[in-house]
Amino acid sequence: MIIAGERSGVGKTTITLAILAYLISRGDRVQSFKVGPDYIDPMFHTHFTGRPCRNLDPVLTSEDYVKTCFAQHCQNVDYALIEGVMGLFDGIQLSDTQFPDYASTAHIARILGLPLLLVIDCSRLSTSVAAIVRGYQSLDKNLHLAGVILNRVGSDRHLQLLQTALESINMPIVGVLRRQDSLTIPDRHLGLVPRDELGEIRELQDQLASIAQNCFNWDILLPLLTISPQENPKSPTESNKLFPPIRIGIARDKAFNFYYPDNLDILANLGAELIFWSPLQGANLPENLQGLYFGGGFPEIFAPELAANTPILTQVRKAIASGMPTYAECGGLMYLCDKIIDFEQKNHYMLQIIPQSAIMSPKLTLGYRQAIAQQETILLKPGQPVRGHEFHRSQLSGVSDAPVYQLQAFPKSAINAEGWQGKNLHASYLHLHFGANLGLPKKFLAAGLDFFRTAALS
Repeated sequence: MIIAGERSGVGKTTITLAILAYLISRGDRVQSFKVGPDYIDPMFHTHFTGRPCRNLDPVLTSEDYVKTCFAQHCQNVDYALIEGVMGLFDGIQLSDTQFPDYASTAHIARILGLPLLLVIDCSRLSTSVAAIVRGYQSLDKNLHLAGVILNRVGSDRHLQLLQTALESINMPIVGVLRRQDSLTIPDRHLGLVPRDELGEIRELQDQLASIAQNCFNWDILLPLLTISPQENPKSPTESNKLFPPIRIGIARDKAFNFYYPDNLDILANLGAELIFWSPLQGANLPENLQGLYFGGGFPEIFAPELAANTPILTQVRKAIASGMPTYAECGGLMYLCDKIIDFEQKNHYMLQIIPQSAIMSPKLTLGYRQAIAQQETILLKPGQPVRGHEFHRSQLSGVSDAPVYQLQAFPKSAINAEGWQGKNLHASYLHLHFGANLGLPKKFLAAGLDFFRTAALS
């Protein structure tokens, strides 16, 4: 089943987490998914369920990948729940003639043939709810809108008005959540504060489980959540090990934690040994690495601590200068710069590999991108097209003379140069999903193998 919203901010994440929390409290095995390229909401899913939340994104991957990913990870679980993105039909337009809902929650529902529950923010709404629901119900007859969840309901009289209106169009109410002013998850400039920064959240999980137990019609909800797995589905990340064990250092801590689980699975399935380490708290870079992978995250929040860890800065700088294959995206790109200039205009000196400053600003850069590689890098060949996603509030102080990409938004927009490359270095703001092209991680690991052989000979 998919939790959809009539728009952003209606409470999809809170409701999804409440359902997950309750099912886990019963001892059920639950697999969760998130529509779109988001990293932060899936961290909460994963903490609650104990299973990596998988992204379903046909722009970053493909429709076939979405199907196989869903089928594979629904094996050996009791229930499956997908959290949608933005409003139900909010997507992108891949062509001038297409209705702009590609990669929307509605698109995923059509691909997988799953029912939807529509979450409605009722805080400024009463009987007009019927018109809103009827509009969502009628726009695409191929979708199965199984019911609605009413969020932020006020008084009993308010609820009665909503119920009467929805009875007139025969729409089932599957859940009613009252206004919960005390129930909040902190947010900041890129969305929710990641779970790793919140410390102990058991109280939140227990509170959500209690709310879910009493606020949902489980007689309707549980059958919708029950999965019918395919027989022996092929894994979307399945691959024979093409490489001997190659030790790839994965920077993972509070500053760097934006990784698609599928990317890590694909690297491991190809032969990589994933070595997790912390640029924030680590005293030494792990030994005998043949590659480095810096994901996105919030280096701007932890810039003072990153800048103060001079032993790690020195060791990483030396490793990259020696030619160790290094892939860095978004927050990782910022870490490789001369310095990060935070929101208060304070300077924090970083790795000084890229001769630019990463400057924080109020401007949000957000959206899917069509990218064409301009240089040979450890991931790409010149002219190779890839699709990715940008999501950041920093900008580099200058542009590389030899950028990695030419970027263009969908369906058409101005073209701009982006990214930084060097000896065995690929750094960019663009987030990539390896499920779209196994050639990307294969080329990265091949560079790691060459680096290992060269180091052994020397």
